[in-house]
Amino acid sequence: MNTEVPDDGTLRRWGVLVVEDDSRARAFFEASVQRSPRLFWLGSAGTVQEALGWLARTATIPDVLLVDLGMPDGTGLDVIRDAVARFPGCEPLVVSVFGDEENVLASIEAGAVGYIHKDAAPEDIAQTIVEMKAGASPISPMIARRVLAKYRSLQSASMVGAGTAAPEAAFDDSERGLLSAREHEVLTLIARGFSYAEIARLKGLSVHTVQTHIKNLYGKLAVHSKSEAVFEATRLGLLPHPG
Repeated sequence: MNTEVPDDGTLRRWGVLVVEDDSRARAFFEASVQRSPRLFWLGSAGTVQEALGWLARTATIPDVLLVDLGMPDGTGLDVIRDAVARFPGCEPLVVSVFGDEENVLASIEAGAVGYIHKDAAPEDIAQTIVEMKAGASPISPMIARRVLAKYRSLQSASMVGAGTAAPEAAFDDSERGLLSAREHEVLTLIARGFSYAEIARLKGLSVHTVQTHIKNLYGKLAVHSKSEAVFEATRLGLLPHPG
């Protein structure tokens, strides 16, 4: 890690710590931060433990935490919680491949001020950070729409099953092999409304492992959220139609 002290002057500059396991993404974020006259680069961490160690040792208070959720040794949520507990003025901004409602809401509850999906990450992430420090709460439109859809679905949930159940689609050979047995188990529990933590407890897995399975099945189904995954799996016959 490297640490840079902000210049003295009338223009306030904010220090940014990045927690991201992908080296290319880290380099992209660093380049954007280094170009901005309003920001300075504090350093980066590629694991949860490295980030927690940095936060425990630092003499420089981070103004911004740019953090991914799917880390190799856990979840970025732990880093968010630790950062805001140690430094109440630190504002976390999530940039993640996970676009489902549960991760978004969990991030906000942990202390995140914004949430950007990696597929919709802006070219100039520094400008997004500066706008956040000015009072904005950046959130990708696709993320906002899914969160709103979650609440709308609660209103219509009582209507599901009122009519005749649609016949279940049959598996063909290609669909049977689309998901692994564990991915199918996780998907089934998602469809039943279980949270990541509940699935982890039921299956004796870590939350990170559950998130990895979900990330893999999202990729196989070409979706970005739980509701899309359930819809697409039902369409393919991987899940029964709701009765």
